[in-house]
Amino acid sequence: MRLPPAPLELPAFAELAALVERHRTNAPRYTSYPPAPVWSDDYGARDLADALSLAPEEPADGISVYVHVPFCSSLCHFCACNRIVTRDPEKPKRYLDTVRTEARLLREHRGEAHCGQLHWGGGTPTHLSPKQLIELFRIVTGSFPLLPDAEVSIEVDPRVTTDEHVKVLADLGFRRISLGVQDTDSRVQQAIHRIQPIATTGTLVERARADGFEEIGFDLIYGLPYQTEESFDRTVDEILQLVPDRIALYPYAHVPWVARQQRGFERGDLPEPEVRLRIFVSAITRLVEAGYVYVGMDHFARPDDGLARALEDGTLNRNFMGYTTRAGLEMLAMGPSGISELASDYAQSFRGLDEWDAAVGAGRLPVLRGHVLSDDDRARRWVIRSLLCQGSVRDAEFKAAFGIGLRRRFAPELSDLAALEDEGLVRVEDDDIVLTSLGRLFARNVALRFDAYASPIGAAAETRFSTTV
Repeated sequence: MRLPPAPLELPAFAELAALVERHRTNAPRYTSYPPAPVWSDDYGARDLADALSLAPEEPADGISVYVHVPFCSSLCHFCACNRIVTRDPEKPKRYLDTVRTEARLLREHRGEAHCGQLHWGGGTPTHLSPKQLIELFRIVTGSFPLLPDAEVSIEVDPRVTTDEHVKVLADLGFRRISLGVQDTDSRVQQAIHRIQPIATTGTLVERARADGFEEIGFDLIYGLPYQTEESFDRTVDEILQLVPDRIALYPYAHVPWVARQQRGFERGDLPEPEVRLRIFVSAITRLVEAGYVYVGMDHFARPDDGLARALEDGTLNRNFMGYTTRAGLEMLAMGPSGISELASDYAQSFRGLDEWDAAVGAGRLPVLRGHVLSDDDRARRWVIRSLLCQGSVRDAEFKAAFGIGLRRRFAPELSDLAALEDEGLVRVEDDDIVLTSLGRLFARNVALRFDAYASPIGAAAETRFSTTV
């Protein structure tokens, strides 16, 4: 078993700020490789159907299933996710009818398979009523039954999630729940149009634990309007009192050309780069001092949480669910904008409810675009995932998987790491690539060296990808 990555240790702020400034660039978050912007619109329903038909009949560990529930009752002004803001009760009903057909189509093309990992995201899945949650669960598991040890998780908005929602989810077998928190400061909440008192979050945490949820996660965002180092320190202190099992600390992405509602955030309201970095450094320092393990990129977990254990035993994975605990599972997606990941292909569904509904209603898999992996893609994906999930790339493991050593396969890329090695971010030892403790913060910069699509993406990276640190 390989050793887990080194614990995170940070240098003095001035040294870190200089490193960040030198290496600041826009890069994919590598929930897939190749990244989605280079996928082809020529990839269609027939391509996905063919790929599904070639999948293993019954994997021992099952498959992953992701369900995208796109609805929200109100618009959070920071959000650039694919969501539908509505209070129309007919849209969720229509959605459930379409998911029922989509699940059947996937089962027909994929064949029999059990689900080892089920995750619902959004949007806000608890925009659905408790009765509708039960219906959706039956739809999904009717096509892909759960394995006895399946990991079943959901993302929720505490503002709309009721006690009945929590009880129903617990009764259905959900054991991990992720709460959108973002920031607890009232001025920041007003600016982002998301009023959520810490008491609301705390009440939901208490109810979830009482009903048997085993892992509770919080999503936080740094870099929002009016945030200061002091105000976000208070946010971190308040959420630590609730003792979440996992914390995702995401950077705010200011993309008003994608999310028009962000145009109300005047540049003067957003923290300056140095302040933003200080907020980030102070937050991660507090989390590590509180005993959380730095899992990678923007994720932290208590030592007994599943993510921390997966990091320890080398089974940590990264896909469109983010960091997950089980490596190697294919993933099928349901709902508009959902992305499926097979051994050989990626496929994304239509984003709009109408387009998605029309395709499924016509008996077609609702494919917007996709990509067929080349041998080169597979090798580079393996390297990039190893960097982001294990903090290292082992030459012997790569050779066992691909029949060639890292030096022979990626000689230019290994040479390109010399500058990062001089700065203490990475070590190349006997053709093994190992991120240093500090280098783990710059994992995307290292991964970018192995991204064959980085140059063709060109200027698009400035608008489609977030900054690395």
